[in-house]
Amino acid sequence: MRLILLGPPGSGKGTQAQRLVHKHGIVQLSTGEMLRAAVAAGTPIGLQAKEIMANGGLVPDEVVVGIIADRIEEPDAKKGFILDGFPRTVPQAEALDDLLRKKHLKLDAVVELRVNESALLARVEKRAEETRARGEEVRLDDTPEVLTKRLAQYRSLTEPLIHYYSERRKLLTVDGMMTIEHVTREINRILTALGALEPKDHEDHAPKAAKKAAKAAMKASKKPARKAAEPAKKAAKSARKAAKASSKAKAAKKTVKKAAKKAVKKAARAAKARKGAKTAKKAAKKLTKKRAKR
Repeated sequence: MRLILLGPPGSGKGTQAQRLVHKHGIVQLSTGEMLRAAVAAGTPIGLQAKEIMANGGLVPDEVVVGIIADRIEEPDAKKGFILDGFPRTVPQAEALDDLLRKKHLKLDAVVELRVNESALLARVEKRAEETRARGEEVRLDDTPEVLTKRLAQYRSLTEPLIHYYSERRKLLTVDGMMTIEHVTREINRILTALGALEPKDHEDHAPKAAKKAAKAAMKASKKPARKAAEPAKKAAKSARKAAKASSKAKAAKKTVKKAAKKAVKKAARAAKARKGAKTAKKAAKKLTKKRAKR
């Protein structure tokens, strides 16, 4: 991931850069720190920068670009980097594009933190008042007057970069007036959508339910097959019992039906026999009376 954060002083670029560095293991490349490191290391470009700074001059863009070119070749920058303090002007952006092109690298995104300048001034004024209330000395660069000058400089020199990167379809804008957490989430969402983050960079965002399900599946896979099959065996046994009971019930019903039918027939025969006996009795009685008359 190769990224530039754009925004006026006080927009929160430093805070967001540190969060990205901590979360994704990339490096933050500050031009000031790189210049000092190059001078301390005594590199050819570092010696050139040292001489210029010793004479009170501004380090030209080509020297800064040369230091960046050396720095991004180091192992810790292979995974990605965030440029801090560079580019500040359109010519610097063009020089950076040439450098990346020669190294066959591409810039993933330029994230602009858009803020309300009047809100920034109010924030600085409040911070200065709180510092004085604590009896501490207000930093020279942390006053509304200094911030006003820095904002004017940003508008004249750096703000044109917004149009420059917008034309090249690299610019993405985030509302810098949101809370720090909201800004961080929005930047990560944008970088994920662009495919600028490696899969392992957002493993932590996997839903807890999915992790729990995976763990349960792993646990289940470790159970012996016999134990895992027990519920199925129990269900099959219950089904067999139910079928057997059903079969017995059908047989019993059939038997009762047959017995009832047989009992009806037997009762009918008995009734017929009783009727026959009664008729015979009447006939015998009648015959006895006739004999008595004779």
